[in-house]
Amino acid sequence: MTLIKTQHNRRSFLKVSAAAGGGMLIGFNWLTSCTSQVKEGIPIPKEWFEINGYIKIGDTGLVTIYSPNPEIGQNVMTSMPLIVAEELDVNWDHVVVEQGALNPDAFKKRQFSGGSLSIMQGWDVLRMAGATGRRMLLEAAAKEWGVAVSDLTVSEGIIKEIKGERTIGYGEIAAKAVDIKVPEEVELKNPKDFKLIGSFKKNVEGPKLVTGKPLFGIDFIREGMLLAMIEHPPAFGMTVKDFNREEIVSMNGIRDAFTIDISVESTRLVATVFPHLIAIVGDSTWHLMKAKKALKANWESISELENSEMHTQRLKRDIEKGEIQESRKDGNPEVAFSKAAKVIERTYTAPFQAHNTLEPMNFFAHVTANKAELIGPTQTPGVLKSNASTLLGIPEENITVDITRIGGGFGRRLYVHYGLEAAAISKKMGAPIKLIYSREDDMTAGIYRTAYRSTYKVGLDENNNIIAYSARGVGFREGAIFPNRFPAGTIENYTATKLKSESNISMGAWRAPRSHFAAGAEQSFLDEVAEAIGKDPIDLQLELFDRAIDNPIGEKNEYEAERYAGVIKLVKEKANWGVETPGIYRGFAAYFCHNTYVAQVLDLIMKEGKPIVNKVWCAVDCGIVVNREGAINIIQGGVVDGIGHAMYSEIKFENGSPTDNNFNTYQLIRHNQSPKEIEVFFVESEIKPTGLGEPGLPPAVGALANALYKVTGKRYYHQPYATAIQDQSTIETTLKG
Repeated sequence: MTLIKTQHNRRSFLKVSAAAGGGMLIGFNWLTSCTSQVKEGIPIPKEWFEINGYIKIGDTGLVTIYSPNPEIGQNVMTSMPLIVAEELDVNWDHVVVEQGALNPDAFKKRQFSGGSLSIMQGWDVLRMAGATGRRMLLEAAAKEWGVAVSDLTVSEGIIKEIKGERTIGYGEIAAKAVDIKVPEEVELKNPKDFKLIGSFKKNVEGPKLVTGKPLFGIDFIREGMLLAMIEHPPAFGMTVKDFNREEIVSMNGIRDAFTIDISVESTRLVATVFPHLIAIVGDSTWHLMKAKKALKANWESISELENSEMHTQRLKRDIEKGEIQESRKDGNPEVAFSKAAKVIERTYTAPFQAHNTLEPMNFFAHVTANKAELIGPTQTPGVLKSNASTLLGIPEENITVDITRIGGGFGRRLYVHYGLEAAAISKKMGAPIKLIYSREDDMTAGIYRTAYRSTYKVGLDENNNIIAYSARGVGFREGAIFPNRFPAGTIENYTATKLKSESNISMGAWRAPRSHFAAGAEQSFLDEVAEAIGKDPIDLQLELFDRAIDNPIGEKNEYEAERYAGVIKLVKEKANWGVETPGIYRGFAAYFCHNTYVAQVLDLIMKEGKPIVNKVWCAVDCGIVVNREGAINIIQGGVVDGIGHAMYSEIKFENGSPTDNNFNTYQLIRHNQSPKEIEVFFVESEIKPTGLGEPGLPPAVGALANALYKVTGKRYYHQPYATAIQDQSTIETTLKG
């Protein structure tokens, strides 16, 4: 077992108190709220205490565990409580899981969903809480029976004498455990002894989801609340001058219409590119949508109105002249390139893309003179709270943020402007308000995945050995180059530079920020390099990793070469790489991001002259897998997401205005375009878990591009790939063989 300090003190997150009915409460101050649920077959305790976050053990043996981080479909609401339950050693069937609300003291830097960090950052704390509860219950039983703790064992919430016959359940001893002093350190389980962690557990909210229970922000209803919608300027670079207010407020079902200003001190996660907006408040979305159609606003330009051609030209310019954000140089690549027998240079691009969360953007706010209640889907509740305090002039301690389940995010709901808009409208109206975006509101206001442009270059000697490598990339806000990732450390003469270009369009994080483009470009390029030097692409990369293992170049390499090579070898074995099958066209790619290694093989087939993704094999090294079912699902979702956006998605701009505002013109992947099968294999490990929400997406882009090349004989450098495919006369005439 592993010993871990409980870090208990008077400001500790670990607290113990007595519950009515004799239960024990073990609480984190970063798990909050308390509303009971009945667990089928298990009676609930007589009373539940609402405290500032806790594990709750009732006198009946029922346990409530609160999940701290926002749930956006990554299934942390199952996996985080599962970690606690493992160390607590309780029967999972006796556990009720609920969403915790924001605790401003401890959650500002912890209670968020982004960067695939939820499990990685919560691992030790969640284990410690469960283990501490288990130890205190054991000590209470030992005291009751007059034996040593070492004479006892526990399994699934039942404490037993090792050499005796007595047993007692957690619910029966919980009342006496509250008098036990919190231990200074506790023993954690050896991973070999895990019963719950690593198993297959269904989503704890699955039954609610499939039966349509009101879990999401869009479902939230408060008696007496009004509804609101916003109208932002039609183009980036414009603001509102005036509008036909009198006509709008005279319409049936409309309570008021006015402009709001949500300008706050600029931070990365506020994204108030449209701080000055028109708000319309009414009784129903139908009334509001009719009012929006009748709106006649005068807009004025405050900056240049940009278009897609300007963006393209700016990235072409700034790949050389943009602001350098990060760079690396090993050896003397300039000299090596000048001596190269052959130089291969390729440029890759990707357009702006939208998030298009399934649940429309929404938030509830009830602002009074000195208090504010905010409820809705946000990935960053702490950021919303602090900025709402600034906007409203209300102390943070008088603001509450409750988190609903989130119907899609992966970056879109990191940004809190829509919560601030709801708060500003509520303050103006002096009433509880639920703000709802239409799909058009969201798609034309951002936040967008930035456009990228990267150029890769390799120098070969007379024997086709790689002697120089260069990667240089630019994007609006930030470029998609990671100077210290592979192939850094494998090539003696190496240079990589990340650059930034400027735009007034709102851009932000998008699932696997930067990595989604970097992986596709890098892995497509290396596939082409492998072909040019006459090597299998997997063999080439394994050779490079051998160099990094035996004699790495530089000291800042972000990855572990053995683990990287490990997933490549695993997917090679599982996909039976190297065995050709008629009618199957294969592509390979691997990538490291969010501390996780993923390698993929993608098989395409042709159907009615169109390429169809038949199967994808995924090998993943993410350390310990907490919930195997959830882990498989999220990797599969990342693959579908990566394929779909690389193949179809693009937002263009004309005079600062997006040309696509709904799904009739902005194409997302359809069910019949998704892979027919996705098989996932995890490297067995006892290393602490790392990220899973994002790493499955990036290699899918490269694997797709490389498989498309096998089908068409044409390399794909510019996303979306479907556009390039459609530009070819016919796919059939380009089939190899």
